[in-house]
Amino acid sequence: MKALLILFILVNLDKGYCTETRDQVLSITPRTQEQVDILKNVSTQHETVLWQPVSPQYIKEEMQVHLFVPANSSETVRDLLQRHTITHQVLLANANELIEMQMKNDSTDPRSSLTYYERYHSLEDIYLWINRTTQENPSTVKTILIGSSSEKRPLYALKLSLNNRPDKKAMWIDCGIHAREWISPAFCLWFVHHALSQYKQNQDITNIMDNMDVYVLPVMNPDGYQYTWRKDRMWRKNRSVSRSSHCIGVDLNRNFDANWCTEGASHDPCTEIYCGAYPESEPESHAVANFLRSHKDTVQLYLSIHSYSQMLLFPYSCTLDEAENHKDLLEMAEEAAQKIRRYYRNNYKYGAGAQTIYLAPGGSDDWAYNLGIKYSFTFELQDRGYYGFLLPPSHISRACREALTATKTIALRVIEKTQAPTGSPQTA
Repeated sequence: MKALLILFILVNLDKGYCTETRDQVLSITPRTQEQVDILKNVSTQHETVLWQPVSPQYIKEEMQVHLFVPANSSETVRDLLQRHTITHQVLLANANELIEMQMKNDSTDPRSSLTYYERYHSLEDIYLWINRTTQENPSTVKTILIGSSSEKRPLYALKLSLNNRPDKKAMWIDCGIHAREWISPAFCLWFVHHALSQYKQNQDITNIMDNMDVYVLPVMNPDGYQYTWRKDRMWRKNRSVSRSSHCIGVDLNRNFDANWCTEGASHDPCTEIYCGAYPESEPESHAVANFLRSHKDTVQLYLSIHSYSQMLLFPYSCTLDEAENHKDLLEMAEEAAQKIRRYYRNNYKYGAGAQTIYLAPGGSDDWAYNLGIKYSFTFELQDRGYYGFLLPPSHISRACREALTATKTIALRVIEKTQAPTGSPQTA
């Protein structure tokens, strides 16, 4: 009897049944249109979460698709793929372990400890960090309440102003527009810490902060971010309630008035790319738009931080048309990508959003560009899909350093093109 039991276990291990109780991430490549259609059906009819691309409408032949498959759907999905001989492999065999590891949070007061910035933090922790950072830097950091979320959580932006130069220009950085992209808020915290601690120590940071104020919104989607910590790690949208549907949430990066809800967005509240009832229907996007409208004469550089796929994108995403200063934007993105490759041996694609990925109307970077902020970028941070949205804490430091390299490179070029810089000579 014992021998039979061992044989049964070994056979089932060999068949991969040992993974049935675990959430997995699969990499799937459909080779034919029939397989594309089956995969679209799998991603919509079964309890799964499409990581890449963000919507089934983008799936096409020979495209690598990343699909999060909860344990209760694992056997059904795998059987479907095998039955139709659709090429697939397991990227992450036990996503639960990664999620648990990410949520481990040492709550000791870190002060200047770098390890604090190499962990993910709950929304409550981030609010505490905002208060502490403002209190510890009263002359250089100001907290601005720019609005509140659907569930009435505050939207706090930090203003970093390290000198009192008159008529100073500014840059804007927002993070966490999509709830599950945890590396994004981690970068906003990293950037603020780095800017404050390296001013007068690092020449590039000093040049930037001498010539620009910096507005940083660490979590643009606090309701969604909170939800990823408490209920559903894979949640993307905000948490607003629809009048026309039982489905919750709007994709805030489809909710801006830039070719709103044309190809690449959806009027269906149950989709991940739901554009909302009308442009700026969501309090979060409306708050950011209002703030930028009232500061459009000073803000010269707009950065929105996302993940994953390692890309440096610029307008337009809402149309295949080229931006007026396409050449300048391309040169800046190319230089930033080259520096990341040189310093970190990591490759980032770069280009206009629609040409580099796919059409995505209603994005914040296109809207900011059309407002008059002619240097507007979206960064997609690490990685290329192995961990995807579940990038381990051990990868935060490198991901943030890469993004910081791109931020510094582009900010220095914007200062060079738009201002007569003060302070130290610019480094290459």
